[in-house]
Amino acid sequence: MSERVAVRKTYKLFIGGKFPRSESGRSYLVQDSNVSLASRKDARDAVVAARAAVKGWAGTTAYNRGQILYRVAEMLEGRREQFVALGVAADEVEAAIDRWVWYAGWSDKIPQVYGGANPVAGPYFNLSAPEPTGVVAVVAPETPALLGLVSVVAPAIVTGNTVVVAASPTEPLAAVTLAEVLATSDLPGGVVNILTGRLTETVPTLAAHMDVNAIDLTGVTDTELATELEVKAAENLKRVLRPAPADHDWSADPGVTRMTALLETKTVWHPKGV
Repeated sequence: MSERVAVRKTYKLFIGGKFPRSESGRSYLVQDSNVSLASRKDARDAVVAARAAVKGWAGTTAYNRGQILYRVAEMLEGRREQFVALGVAADEVEAAIDRWVWYAGWSDKIPQVYGGANPVAGPYFNLSAPEPTGVVAVVAPETPALLGLVSVVAPAIVTGNTVVVAASPTEPLAAVTLAEVLATSDLPGGVVNILTGRLTETVPTLAAHMDVNAIDLTGVTDTELATELEVKAAENLKRVLRPAPADHDWSADPGVTRMTALLETKTVWHPKGV
């Protein structure tokens, strides 16, 4: 009997809650698996999906968003061995699960911390409340592949934003496997969209896209590329988060900075009754 030839797994993109192949038809080899090589059109399609999901996701109650993030943690807990088999350290998987739970707990608290009543002179109520920025493009850090990814995606979506993620080109399997987790959780399609492939091909498209409201350059290690992306982002005054330092500790307490950095503050005045 001849030796059996293993069936190589092909990982697709994650756009709009579905797993389409790259329109380019290209892929590259990672750990004996085929990973889709996203094109500029794939990036534009991901932005369309993210924009379509903004209204529904931002309109979801903070409490419900927290429940959904907690459900993601539950699903990830059940598939921890799959991530370990991909080479993700067991303690990193556990830290990623805990990070989802941590941000889930902040969902209905960040409005109270970041908003509130302002003292004003006159017979008025002056109230400030945080609102999501909209569509956020995120360049995931190279390492740690799973914890780093969760640490940039969770704070963006817990406050009502939707994201288009450019996954680590060298360590994409954690990202595309997390996409499988997201697809089987309660997360609405389009809230998280994941692209794999070359950053130089997809990220400039995201930085220049007029329907992207902010871009997180955390995973950009090339300073020239980071500068180029900032220039492109300036075309429509995108909010830009600079790359993280090379020695950034992703296991440390993340604080609220990543959540508040992707919020807009809406202030309203209302006359007091007499």
